[in-house]
Amino acid sequence: MWMYLGLLAALFLGLHNLCKKHAVRGNEVFPVLLGTVGSGFLFLIPLFLTSVNAPEYAQKNGVFIGTISWTLHGYIFIKSAIMAASWILAYQALKHLPITIVTPIRSAGPFFTFIGAILIYHENPNLLQWLGFFLIIFSVLLYSKIGKKEGIVFKKDKWILAIIVATFLGASSGLYDKFLIQYLNLTPFTLIFWFSFYVVLILLVILSITWFPYAEKRKAFKWRWSIPAVGVLLLSADYFYFKALQDPEALIMLLSAIKRSQILISVLVGGLLFKEQNKRKKLVPLVGIMLGVFLILYS
Repeated sequence: MWMYLGLLAALFLGLHNLCKKHAVRGNEVFPVLLGTVGSGFLFLIPLFLTSVNAPEYAQKNGVFIGTISWTLHGYIFIKSAIMAASWILAYQALKHLPITIVTPIRSAGPFFTFIGAILIYHENPNLLQWLGFFLIIFSVLLYSKIGKKEGIVFKKDKWILAIIVATFLGASSGLYDKFLIQYLNLTPFTLIFWFSFYVVLILLVILSITWFPYAEKRKAFKWRWSIPAVGVLLLSADYFYFKALQDPEALIMLLSAIKRSQILISVLVGGLLFKEQNKRKKLVPLVGIMLGVFLILYS
């Protein structure tokens, strides 16, 4: 069952990536990020109020958001800080790079998760899983050569470095998720609500320094329908992902790989919608990435 939940998370993540590209294109990154996270958080507030005033009803319908200790708040704040940094870097990179370059690099996230799962959680990979992960990494390297034809030099472009660091931080957060869900027994809605709360606070502090005081930047910001759409789609993806992690048998390394199937939507549909270059050549490493994911699932 947890694998099917992982596929649902991948579906919503793929749609989330398309909306995110539309939201940041020619727009101010920080307020877009605040708008996306804030939209998801506003969607959760009625569930929180229901949990406070009618806890039995919320528990019965599976939308309960529990009160937690200050220690747990500290653990969730750490996750919020990691993901806030990852999103800031990823959104900046997405603003300056084609989605068909950004998404495949992000697909290398399972490799970092894979290593962490072995060292931290002692998950045991087999031969096919090894082959699958290295095939994904090799395919991502192929994208670097294609990117050069679009004027993107991977060794010198700062946005490439930004998306690589964002990918590493995102993978670290994924490993941390297993600790929060399986070891601290946080429920999906409780984790998502307080995580979103702290991310919004972090972004408000950043924007109070870098954006709110500057009238020109405020005027440059464009509100788009895709901004709240990103928040709701990400909320949906996180819910199914955390539900999958609640299963004691769920392996974080495999869940991370299953989520990469979002690349089908991002590269194939996104390449057509945003009319990006070299779509046919990008299909070659795309097939490699999908084959790597297949080997992991088949194993």
